[in-house]
Amino acid sequence: MAALLFLYREVLRIELPWMENLVRAKRPRRIPVVLSREEVARLLAVLEGPCWLMASLLYGSGMRLMECLRLRIKDVDAARGEIVVRDGKGGKDRRVPLPHSLREALPRQRERALLVHAADLAAGAGRVFLPHALARKYPNADIEPGWQYLFPSVRRLQDPRSGRPGRHHVSEEILQRAVQSARQQAASSSRRPATPCGIRSPSICWRPATISAPYRNCWGTWT
Repeated sequence: MAALLFLYREVLRIELPWMENLVRAKRPRRIPVVLSREEVARLLAVLEGPCWLMASLLYGSGMRLMECLRLRIKDVDAARGEIVVRDGKGGKDRRVPLPHSLREALPRQRERALLVHAADLAAGAGRVFLPHALARKYPNADIEPGWQYLFPSVRRLQDPRSGRPGRHHVSEEILQRAVQSARQQAASSSRRPATPCGIRSPSICWRPATISAPYRNCWGTWT
């Protein structure tokens, strides 16, 4: 229906008064289901490796899914205890707190990402996608360690723009499948029925941890 209205109004420039009386379908509003701390703890206990770290970041910092996956190595400042989220909702940058419980795990992930990058450089690859026009402004920035993804993909891919081999960030489907599997396992160990996870459905939320005053104005939503 929306496509027909656009065709007649914007393309053909024809008004159809009779179509104004038609009832358009609306997406029903759903009440968010917030997982308790105990439920989140059971879910995280099943996850492992980078998926555990990414899910813990989502829960502890309030980042959105793609904001977490697109983190670069230079975006994590362990000394100041904060993470810079670049080009978030509305194209804005913001800072979020680095969960204290992850201050040892994140540097280890950083070292793993740097090892992957070093192996890529040795194989004649090691390039990464740069946002906006940075690739033209800084031609060699795509091989710098700081611009590499904190959570790199398992396989190297070919950049469709330059045609050169590089490495993207891990696919969101990897984390989504891992969390869905963990949700099933966590539900089997409790009496409560399984609930769809918030990483996949906007109507489901994880209850975020309490944050300090300096970050309250930059706190991200879970949808």
